[in-house]
Amino acid sequence: MITVSTMTLSTGPARAGAVPPRDSRGVPPPGPPVLRFGDSGGSYGLRAGRAPHADDLPRADDTSPDPGDPGDLGREIVAVKKRLNELGFNVGPPTPVYDSGMRTAVWAFQKANGMRPVDRVDTATWRALVRPARIRPLVRDGEPSRVEIDLRRQLLTVWRHDRPVLVSHVSTGAERSYCERGHCGFADTPPGDFRVGERVRGWSMGYLGAMYYPVYFNGGIAIHGSTLVPRYPASHGCARIPLHNAVPLFRLAQPGEPVHVRRSAPERRYPRPAGERRSGDRRDAGINSAR
Repeated sequence: MITVSTMTLSTGPARAGAVPPRDSRGVPPPGPPVLRFGDSGGSYGLRAGRAPHADDLPRADDTSPDPGDPGDLGREIVAVKKRLNELGFNVGPPTPVYDSGMRTAVWAFQKANGMRPVDRVDTATWRALVRPARIRPLVRDGEPSRVEIDLRRQLLTVWRHDRPVLVSHVSTGAERSYCERGHCGFADTPPGDFRVGERVRGWSMGYLGAMYYPVYFNGGIAIHGSTLVPRYPASHGCARIPLHNAVPLFRLAQPGEPVHVRRSAPERRYPRPAGERRSGDRRDAGINSAR
């Protein structure tokens, strides 16, 4: 048994005929809660996107629990964030809020473990956090320090000494023609073997949109932070990553290091829960404004 959340999860299947643990009343212990994007706890007890209001401040006669206590839900969120950070799926500071950083890190973790990326930490995700799948390299016999981009799974992995140290959700070329701002072309992130080239600190404005800490690797194609990193390929050709991963990548990816872009082999399909849209829902999947 291993504890990732404040509750304990089994690390493997139960023995045949084994009786699950129960309390004195014969009731099995509860499983970890399903965490959803926007959940928060304690003094962070605001839904994502809502600004604090005067009514949120405690009154002098308020006898409710200390709002600084993140509460059970907040502690579970912090536990997930700490575990994701341990595994290389950077979420940023471990605050008790299921924020955008945790959202994209959970997407990356779920994809790396053969699951569809969804806006929640469910039982399958909890169990994977206990026994995560090994991150497999895209290229065999690659240099010990390198960057890999998986076009099929939309995942970026930074390797150091043959160990994955940063795994990020990514959105690559939308694979369609475009004509925007006087520039026409085909939105594609070509597979191949490249090298880290120019790196630019801070925000950079290209002719097709803004880029945060871009790391160029194939002519004008860069890995860069963006405010628009959907679950499907949507860029003009660059590899977009969430803003909070841009600076860590910039610090890790040194000029001349290899960048391998590949399309991994498909994995077995998992059944989609009833009523759930595909994670790559392209109802609004035009090439959006960032590069």
